[in-house]
Amino acid sequence: VQLQASGGGLVQAGESLTLTCQISGRTHGPAGVGWFRQAPGKDREFVAAATWMGSSKYYKDSVKGRFTISKDVAKNLAYLQMGSLKADDSAVYYCAVNKGAGPLWYQSKPDWTDWGQGTQVTVSS
Repeated sequence: VQLQASGGGLVQAGESLTLTCQISGRTHGPAGVGWFRQAPGKDREFVAAATWMGSSKYYKDSVKGRFTISKDVAKNLAYLQMGSLKADDSAVYYCAVNKGAGPLWYQSKPDWTDWGQGTQVTVSS
């Protein structure tokens, strides 16, 4: 499975940005797709996840109400719509697919098996 994230850029605080993740290869219907981010000097952190064939979505508390994850299964695309951006949202954003199972699949680090290369998001205050 290959993932290609795009859509990052430089925006002002309060503005919006949408990231896109193209998933290709033998996806075999992953459990879900997700977005992570890593700021300089910090660990990679979970941002949002969505079940691939269902409608469940999960978010990091600090992005709830501002970010929306969605996907287009027919086109193997995932999106992260980011609104009301803050300087603290600045990071490299990565998309990934999860092949786990169970209700807490998105919390299982080993089950995030395939990753994109990352796209930089910089929010100026």
